[in-house]
Amino acid sequence: MNDSRKIARTLVAFANTDGGKLLIGVKDNGVIAGIRTEEEYHMIEAAAAMYCKPEMDFAFRHWNIDGKRVLEVDVPRAQVKPVYAKTDNNTWMAWIRVGDQNILADTIMIKFWKRQKSPRGTVIHYSDNEKLLLQHLSTHPIITLQKYSQLSGLPRNHAEDVIVDMMVAGLVEMAQNEHHSWFRLKDPEDEGE
Repeated sequence: MNDSRKIARTLVAFANTDGGKLLIGVKDNGVIAGIRTEEEYHMIEAAAAMYCKPEMDFAFRHWNIDGKRVLEVDVPRAQVKPVYAKTDNNTWMAWIRVGDQNILADTIMIKFWKRQKSPRGTVIHYSDNEKLLLQHLSTHPIITLQKYSQLSGLPRNHAEDVIVDMMVAGLVEMAQNEHHSWFRLKDPEDEGE
């Protein structure tokens, strides 16, 4: 809790994913170390105001457990994504939460978020390229951008556009870890998410 930029990355990662709770004063192994609540709160407040774009709102609660103070920070899911955190070299990057890690959001996810909030909407042309993607995913559980680009013969940026269109249409979803990203058919049962 001594680096406001690192705190900002965590706040942004939660906001860009599903929201979440950050417990300050609890070690990764679950041991309660406690904090100096006011100082810790001001660090989070500074991180949200100075190193998050747009500035982030959060709620917090103080807990007293075995005589040690813990600060619970409730980070809501962002209504408009992406939310960015300022890095050490003063660039703005979007992060997501995967498991217990903050990882950089894939450029396709950023395109998807931007396209979702576009006032123009998205016109999707259902051509052979889109059919190929959906047919492949109907017989294979996942596909990578590189594999789709190879199968379709499309340059990478055009392959990205096709995948983003299918994501906006709610037909395809993206999954990602710190090393790879991949795409799969979206489960119609998850439509409410």
